[in-house]
Amino acid sequence: MTSDTDSMAPTSTIRSDEVERFNRLAATWWDRTGPMRPLHVVNELRLGHVLEQIARRFGRPAGALQGLRILDVGCGAGLMCEPLAQRGAQVVGIDAAANNIAAARLHANASGLPIDYRVGEPQAALHDGESFDVLLLLEVVEHVDDVPTFVRDAVAHLAPGGLLLASTINRTLRSYLAAIVGAEVVFRVLPRGTHRWAQFVRPEELEQAAAACGLAPGERRGMAYLPAVHRAWWTRNLSVNYIASFAKPGNATP
Repeated sequence: MTSDTDSMAPTSTIRSDEVERFNRLAATWWDRTGPMRPLHVVNELRLGHVLEQIARRFGRPAGALQGLRILDVGCGAGLMCEPLAQRGAQVVGIDAAANNIAAARLHANASGLPIDYRVGEPQAALHDGESFDVLLLLEVVEHVDDVPTFVRDAVAHLAPGGLLLASTINRTLRSYLAAIVGAEVVFRVLPRGTHRWAQFVRPEELEQAAAACGLAPGERRGMAYLPAVHRAWWTRNLSVNYIASFAKPGNATP
């Protein structure tokens, strides 16, 4: 028999095995030569794009983030949270893996950065009425079972006029060869089992999930990554990695 409280508990959209795997990897997040090296390389490239999109949306110089509240969902150990906080943003990072958050807090404290890290998915980790100017879903939607629900729960906390930036992997034959066969099997720059091709998200699927939340699509940009030399660059090709921006109606005034 289920109590009323149990029936109202948030339903997780992230696979439990994904949480367990990231918990095991937590201690390696800030090792630039370890299994998270590809994320460091990609993050350096992606940071510039994130800052550019924020500047364009809010009409301010790139990197001037004072007064903005930014939410990073699936933040890992804070690789994106820290450079945003260093530039003046008020950053909240949430992740379903408790060990990731522990690693994030430890590194942020050592760096003297006041980042608010929380364990859980959006529905559980965020307060009712809590809103943010910028929402980041970076390399997270390909790890969830129900993308529309996950996006909806996160976008519920995006302020009017706010900006959503989501990066993930397209579900194509090329992405299977590159992200799984190449990265996990041949070059072994990612641990085996990091990705499941069936859960990769096509751009139109991500756009549909955002549109269901009332968001308007913006720029889409492809990204290429060469494991042999750990180099990443932007491309027009969306067949493997890509990042997409979406805007919520309203005045972007921060």
